[in-house]
Amino acid sequence: MTRQPFLKSTTLPTLLSTIDTAKFVDIRRQLHAYPELGFEVGATSKLVASLLAEWGYQVHTGIGRSGVVAQMKQGSSARRLGIRADMDALPIREATGLPYASKWDGRMHACGHDGHTAILLAAAKALADSRGFDGTLNLIFQPDEENLCGARAMIEDGLFERFPCDAVFALHNMPGLAAGKFRVVAGPVSLSSDVADVTVRGVGGHGAIPHRTRDPVVAAAAIVTALQTVVSRNVAPGDTAVVSVGFIQGGTTHNVIPESVRLGLNVRAAKPETRALLEQRIREIVCLTAQAHGVEAQLDYRALTPPMINSEAETRFAQEICAGLVGAGNVITQVPGSLGGSEDFAWMLSEVPGCYLILGNGEGESGGCMVHNPGYDFNDEVLPLGAACWVAITQNYLATP
Repeated sequence: MTRQPFLKSTTLPTLLSTIDTAKFVDIRRQLHAYPELGFEVGATSKLVASLLAEWGYQVHTGIGRSGVVAQMKQGSSARRLGIRADMDALPIREATGLPYASKWDGRMHACGHDGHTAILLAAAKALADSRGFDGTLNLIFQPDEENLCGARAMIEDGLFERFPCDAVFALHNMPGLAAGKFRVVAGPVSLSSDVADVTVRGVGGHGAIPHRTRDPVVAAAAIVTALQTVVSRNVAPGDTAVVSVGFIQGGTTHNVIPESVRLGLNVRAAKPETRALLEQRIREIVCLTAQAHGVEAQLDYRALTPPMINSEAETRFAQEICAGLVGAGNVITQVPGSLGGSEDFAWMLSEVPGCYLILGNGEGESGGCMVHNPGYDFNDEVLPLGAACWVAITQNYLATP
C-alpha cells in the first residue's frame, strides 16, 4: 500500500487552530450529563446527526438500529476512508460530583465514549470547513460498543456495502498514559471475547444418600478444574488466552443434592486460531467430563467479538501521523505487557484494514482514574489532540494531489 508522506506543513499548532475546543468540550459535557446505553442512544444519535447535517455532510441514520454515518466527498480521488467513534455509556452510578455529572441515576459515561464522539465531531467540523482532502470520508458513530454488539450490527446492516472504505480507524482514551502520548501498535491489540453457559443435569436427592443420585455438583466441580488445564496445557507459552469461570449456580440448601448446576464462562484469545482451539477444548472437556460422571451437560457457546488486529501498513501510517504531531518519542509502538479486554471495532478490522489507536488520557488526578470506574471522567485537555489526529489522518490518507 503506497501512502503519501506526512504533510510536514500540517503542524500540530496549525491543526489545533482549526478546532473550536471550547465548543466541543461543551458538547462533550452535554453528552456526559445525558448518557445512553446500548442501542438506545436516540438523543445522542439525533444530536450527532443534526450537527453533521448542519456542516454539510450527507447523514444516514438508523444503521445497525441507531448508528449514524456521515459522508463527505471531495475532489476526484477514488480513495475512501472510515473513522469510527462509539457513543454508548455504562450502567454505573456516577460518583464524580462534577457539575456536568450524569443526570440519569445508574447511567454514566465511565469509558470516555462521550469524549470519543466529541473528538470525531470536532474533526468533522474542521474538515467540513477546510475541505482539505481528496476522496470520500465516512464518519461512523456506533452504538452499543460496551455489549460488543454495535459494530457487528452496523456491518450486518450493510455498513461497508453502503459506505465502502479502503481503511478504517478508531481511537480510545487510556488513563495512566500521559496526555500528549499515543500508543499505536501493529498486530493483535485486544483479545476476542466469547461466553459460554454450561448446564449440568443429573438426578437430585437427599444429601445423606448420594449413591442414589447422579450429582451435578461434583461433575460441575470436575469441569471447572479441568478447564484450568486448557490454557496451561493446550496454548503455547507467550500466546495470550484466558478461560475464566465467572459463576457457579446450583442448589438451595445443605442437605439436598440439586438436579442441575449452571456455570458461566468467559473465554478470550489474541489469535483467531487460538480462539478456535479454546472452543474445541472447552466443548470436549464439558461433554466428556459430564459423561464420565454419569450426568448430561448442555453448552451454549456464544462468540461475541474476534481479537482486534491492527494491519501493518495502516498502523505504520498512523504511527507516522502521530509522530508528526507529538514527536516519535511520544508514540509507543509496542504493547506494554499482556493484552487485555475486548473491543468490537475488531469486527470492522476483520472486514477492512485499519488501526485502533490509544490516546493518553493523563496521569494522576488529571485523567488517571481507570475506565469503568464511578470516579472516571474523560480529560477534556486531550480532546483537541484527538481531533487534530483525525484531521491529519484524513488530510494525508485522502491527500490532495
